[in-house]
Amino acid sequence: MREAILEKETNYYTEDFVQLLEQSFSQGYKTAELVEGTVIKMEKSSILIDIGGKTEAMLPLRELSNLPFEKPEDVISVGDKRKFYILREENDEGQITVSLRRVHLAQNWEKLDQMRQNEEIIKVKITSLVKGGVIVDALELKGFIPASQLRTGVPHESLIDQELSVRVLEADPKRNKLILSEKLCLAEERKKIAKDVIAQLEENQEIEGEVVRLADFGAFIDIMGIDGLLPISEISWQRIKHPSDILSLGQRVTVRVLNIDNELNRVSLSFKRMEENPWVKIEGKFEEGQVVKGTVNKITNFGAFINIFPGVEALLPVAEIADGRVNPYDFLNINQEVEVLIKRFSPQERRIGLSLKDLNSPNLELMSNSEEPASENQY
Repeated sequence: MREAILEKETNYYTEDFVQLLEQSFSQGYKTAELVEGTVIKMEKSSILIDIGGKTEAMLPLRELSNLPFEKPEDVISVGDKRKFYILREENDEGQITVSLRRVHLAQNWEKLDQMRQNEEIIKVKITSLVKGGVIVDALELKGFIPASQLRTGVPHESLIDQELSVRVLEADPKRNKLILSEKLCLAEERKKIAKDVIAQLEENQEIEGEVVRLADFGAFIDIMGIDGLLPISEISWQRIKHPSDILSLGQRVTVRVLNIDNELNRVSLSFKRMEENPWVKIEGKFEEGQVVKGTVNKITNFGAFINIFPGVEALLPVAEIADGRVNPYDFLNINQEVEVLIKRFSPQERRIGLSLKDLNSPNLELMSNSEEPASENQY
């Protein structure tokens, strides 16, 4: 009976000891972590490292150094204590694979994550363009800046090899994911200097800047370190579909300060107002009943817009194209040159009405016989 009790207690303590021993070996090492280890054996294709696990960790020779070497002993020796990078977690046999050459990269991951937490700014260099953004070098690691986080909003070839100031959005070594933002960095810089810059600006002031971003609604112009908004309606007196019809990234332009919002630290700009208003220019150049040549700029269900002078569009209503019900798309094409009659001329209201069907009307012939023929508009 006593022997049975002793055997039971022995088994209990043995099982408990084994469990504690296994727990001591099971450190829960994770990929991309750094661990302390000691070199215990050099083999032909690998080196065994004691990192306190159930089995020795394996250091493949290819993971020994970033620099060329003739033999492993040139880099490391038995008994050396070093920090190692966990390359792969335990396999079915409980073995962990480590790397020595990636230690500095792991340290860089730590630096980047610390920068993220501290909201620090880092300098990076653009190396290539990819779908949706750009790839950069950041502390010897590959990082990604999404297009939405670029100042330009659009990746383009001229960005390659440029150095940018960015903030770290995400630094995850396990997923090898490094996401950066230029816009976040610029927003902070803009806050610091916006008030000082805006204090130097006045409405109607002319100032030179650089086109740094194009969007459907307009363009952003860098003036003295802050981005002013140039709305699409202020780019040209002529109707345009997109800012890129007139402007390009990196272009230097002189603009006029249209509006200053001191509360929001925003500046609105105008490019078209650097030139005289074409609606003012045409006063005295045209009159009702005059026949002119123009170019079709836009076709709609209710008519077409005809450019009869640079920056001036006149409306050709569908009812003035031909007698009866017509489809403007069957009669006209974009960029087509047409001869039209000015039926209504009101430049003060920025309205000019045209007609095609009245070109051959008796009234026009009578006017032509009683007066000198109206000269066609020459651009």
